[in-house]
Amino acid sequence: MNNYRKGKFAELLAAAYMFCHGYKIVKRNFITGRGTTAGEIDLICRKKDTLVFVEIKQRSSLENAAYAITKQQRTRIIRGAQNFLKSYPAYRGHDIRFDAVLITLPWRIRHIINAWQAD
Repeated sequence: MNNYRKGKFAELLAAAYMFCHGYKIVKRNFITGRGTTAGEIDLICRKKDTLVFVEIKQRSSLENAAYAITKQQRTRIIRGAQNFLKSYPAYRGHDIRFDAVLITLPWRIRHIINAWQAD
C-alpha cells in the first residue's frame, strides 16, 4: 500500500473510531486558504456542545505520528477552525477543542483529547 492510500485508510479508521465513540462527523478534509498558507483539517466532529478539530497522523509508531504534528500545522489548523466558524455560524456557540488521532498500521489508534490549545 502506498503512502497516499495508507493516509486515506488512516482517515477512514479515525472517522470510524470517532463515530464509534459518540462523535458526529461534521466535515472531512476541510480546506482553507491558498498557496503556502493553505491548510486542511482532516476531520471536524461534534459531541454535544463541543466542536472538535482533529489532525490525523499515520506513521510507523505512535511516537513518530505525534512528532509529525508540527507547530506550523497546528497554527494552520487553528486558522482553519476560525475560517470554518466564519463559514458555518451555527457552530459559533460551541466549545472548541483540538484533538489528534495517531495511527499505526495495522490497527493501533491513540486519541489525544485536547492535544493543543489555540493561543
